[in-house]
Amino acid sequence: MTLTTEPRTTLLDPAFMARLDQLDVMSRKLLAGKLKGERRSKRRGQSVEFADYRNYVIGDDLRFIDWNIYARLDKLFLKLFLEEEDLSLYVLLDVSKSCDYGEPHKSFYIKRVAAALGYIGLVNYNRVTLCAFNNGIASDTGAMRGRRRVAQMLDFVQKLQPSGPSHLAESCRRFALAHRQKGICVILSDFFDKGGYENGLRYVAGGKYDLFAVQTLCPQEIEPDLQGDLKLRDMEDDDMAEVSITQPLVKQYKANLNAYCLGLKDYITRRGGTYLFTSTAVPFDTLVLNYLRERGLLG
Repeated sequence: MTLTTEPRTTLLDPAFMARLDQLDVMSRKLLAGKLKGERRSKRRGQSVEFADYRNYVIGDDLRFIDWNIYARLDKLFLKLFLEEEDLSLYVLLDVSKSCDYGEPHKSFYIKRVAAALGYIGLVNYNRVTLCAFNNGIASDTGAMRGRRRVAQMLDFVQKLQPSGPSHLAESCRRFALAHRQKGICVILSDFFDKGGYENGLRYVAGGKYDLFAVQTLCPQEIEPDLQGDLKLRDMEDDDMAEVSITQPLVKQYKANLNAYCLGLKDYITRRGGTYLFTSTAVPFDTLVLNYLRERGLLG
């Protein structure tokens, strides 16, 4: 197997799906659905049952600011309430050519996470939509609901193949235009885009979506084992570069990568979203069962 070969194995085995049956997707923001779901989700302003507080984010409804806390702490907090509510879950997974790399393979890892989230959403009878993107929305499932749609969802994810360049701005713009229902928006991507991430994420951060970004890189990108005079080719647009790779250059690369990831995290969290960095070296079940729960996406 090469670094650009996706393993031919099952996305989710029955034993792991049984463990996923114990989980549900969670949201910290206002999510007003049109249909009733099977469980309680956080929604502000309609129920009298107080649930929690969170920091105010620009664009939130000022009616739900707790002015008593503001008077004491000089900080803005919003009150959250519980109500029986339907939940829309959107999972955007990167299928651009840059994901066709790594050991463990980056695209396969992203597809497994997407499949797990889709499964959890469906078995809890939430409204689930999976969207594959590269330089736009390559394909999507449409809205699905219920356990009987699991096989269809898994077949959709299994057939996805990395191709084409990444254009996050165009992908997020098209997604936001096509999906106006409020909900949780999970983006699974390496977020490598020559156009940057800001123009794309502004369509899904700090507004009607509860954004959860999982930046996924492989070990070879985090700790590159390269040296000497090499000719490198961009996987997405075939640009070539001749470089002499030295230890100082590798050190600078790591510093630049770290700064890029920290900038992405800061951009997302400042707009009320949640950011999680992972390597494909992290066991898939650990990411889903531990890290996604710790960050509040699953409960």
